Amino acid sequence: MSSAASSAPTAGGTTAVERGRRVLRLEAEALATLVDRLDERFGDAVRLIANSRGRVIVAGVGKSGLIGRKIAATLTSTGTPASFLHPVESVHGDLGIVGEGDVAILLSKSGESDELLSLLAHLERLGVQTIAITGNDGSALARHATISLDAAVREEACPHDLAPTTSTTAALALGDALAVALLEEKGFRREDFARIHPGGQLGRQLLTRVADVMLTDALPTISPIGAIRQAVVLLAERRGIAVVTDDRRRVLGVLTSGDLTRLMERDEDVLDATVETAMNPSPKTARDDELASGVLYRMETHGIMAMPVLGEQETLVGVVHLHDLLRARVG
Repeated sequence: MSSAASSAPTAGGTTAVERGRRVLRLEAEALATLVDRLDERFGDAVRLIANSRGRVIVAGVGKSGLIGRKIAATLTSTGTPASFLHPVESVHGDLGIVGEGDVAILLSKSGESDELLSLLAHLERLGVQTIAITGNDGSALARHATISLDAAVREEACPHDLAPTTSTTAALALGDALAVALLEEKGFRREDFARIHPGGQLGRQLLTRVADVMLTDALPTISPIGAIRQAVVLLAERRGIAVVTDDRRRVLGVLTSGDLTRLMERDEDVLDATVETAMNPSPKTARDDELASGVLYRMETHGIMAMPVLGEQETLVGVVHLHDLLRARVG
């Protein structure tokens, strides 16, 4: 369909673009009011989950169930083990996944879903504490849950105020808020995230260290009193960098093809000069235990093609090249 056709007015006089903007505006306004209404009950919910000995059980029916599945997945991926439990299936054997010390998050716009209230009764008998996310703070679900979070919205984005749209966005946002607040409450780190996300681009960014990519054999080292002619050979053979070190392998500077070019522009007779007259005495370096993605960012930011890598003893242990980082797809 052409853009002209999609923007043509309907019988009601509005275009598809205008209708789309209305939906986004209504949902954004609903989230804004949610921010203003968030109170200490949210903090209580975070502490309840953080201090629990079990996992989080998330349940909901219909569209709330779909949002619940996403919340459970987000919690699990950020260090809070969670499982989705369908309220109907729970009374046909699936209640067996519920264990001592678990906390349940129950989602319902009305807070009066028969299936969810039945599940709530079973959870109470098992001693499971519950957190309700509901659009009706006076509902049976809100009254009987351990903690009730207010997810009420003024209206659905559906023009008939029927299809769950704004209300599911509000519930999802509260679930995200819980997951992120728990992440920070528990001190969940990038390294923890990497451990449970080993696959794909994200895993490469978070798991790959400089030590995994750097060169360690036949490092291009040279003494500060070595002749420039020696450095020229190193630059040609070792991909454009010579690392100036002392006898304890401490890095004193670097000499690159660019440094050599600038030196030759100033003085044509440079081959017998010493390396220390042309080296950069304050080079940027990497550490072997750094995330490769962070080093790639620094190298791209400063226009560096190769960088010395230091180990625990602050001595040279390798050289990392920009092309090798890009080939490893850590950025």
